[in-house]
Amino acid sequence: MQIRNSESSDVAKIFELYRLGTAYMKSKGQVYWPEFPLELIETEIQEKRQWKILIDGQIACIWATTHSDALIWAEKNSDPAVYIHRIATNPNFRGQNLVRKIVDWADEYAEKNNLSFIRMDTVGYNKGLIKHYTKLGFEFLGTTKLRDTSGLPDHYNQGDVCLFQRQVSTRH
Repeated sequence: MQIRNSESSDVAKIFELYRLGTAYMKSKGQVYWPEFPLELIETEIQEKRQWKILIDGQIACIWATTHSDALIWAEKNSDPAVYIHRIATNPNFRGQNLVRKIVDWADEYAEKNNLSFIRMDTVGYNKGLIKHYTKLGFEFLGTTKLRDTSGLPDHYNQGDVCLFQRQVSTRH
């Protein structure tokens, strides 16, 4: 298993995984992702904020990161944190604890970048994700209604947002 930045050649696979993730969310009756703009993904790749897990040469999972998320985290955005967005797993690799691998990677990434928190959010009250993320050491901070969703993907208009935060584990 390897974790690397996504590359321009991965764009088709990234969109395939987002479409599969959206279909899965729809099948579960959850708030689902819209079609993301190509420019968003290209920018994340250029800025080295789009990531992938490779297993046996195949993309098993993707996600994006940022160091600022003011529209979602408001005043807490000033804390030094890495924000993880849009985790999408290749169905052929489900059940392999890939989110745990992302969290372990995020601990190392945050420590190297002097960040104190790993943060995630999800739109809608998804009990399964709440349970999964808290099992991985995230504190469920509750739900919030976003005041301003301009500049965010459309699904942020579909409901309250669940916020999750995890203090970075230091290995010293």
